[in-house]
Amino acid sequence: MPTIISHIAVPLALGLGLGKDLVPRRVMWAGMALSILPDLDVLAFRFGIPYANQLGHRGFSHALLTAALVGLVVACLLEKPATRRFAGAWLFLCIAMASHGLLDTLTTGGLGIALMWPWSEQRYFAPWQMIKVSPLSLARFMDGRGLAVLYSELLWVWLPATGIAACLWASRSIWNATSTQSSQHG
Repeated sequence: MPTIISHIAVPLALGLGLGKDLVPRRVMWAGMALSILPDLDVLAFRFGIPYANQLGHRGFSHALLTAALVGLVVACLLEKPATRRFAGAWLFLCIAMASHGLLDTLTTGGLGIALMWPWSEQRYFAPWQMIKVSPLSLARFMDGRGLAVLYSELLWVWLPATGIAACLWASRSIWNATSTQSSQHG
């Protein structure tokens, strides 16, 4: 997995890039929290649930269906259902949580991600695995591998996320400028 902090890169980039009119700050913060949530499944180890179990690490909590359902529940808490803002919040929250499993498919270790649970117990990796997998324990992270993991995440998570945020911000700025000009001439 990428380090827990790098999972927030996707909702942070989308939220900042799209702006607070499309992604209110409370929705962005909730999305950042949901992007981290799937890794609470490491608690399964404490209950003797093996890694490869669907209730284990990178199992059902990393599934796309779980992201859609949890995103729906949180969207209901943040926005009134049946409104345009609700639909946007749900979509953003779903993407934020789903990004966790999708980023994990890009890592160089583990048993894969149960993206299609409950329809399939198969675990998936992306065709390219360029993000160095982060150790599950802090002690193993601090033994020197941590710097390699952080560099990998900077290169493959944070730089692209920053680029996406900048492109979205620029597009929004151009759109707003064009809309302002059109309304002044119309």
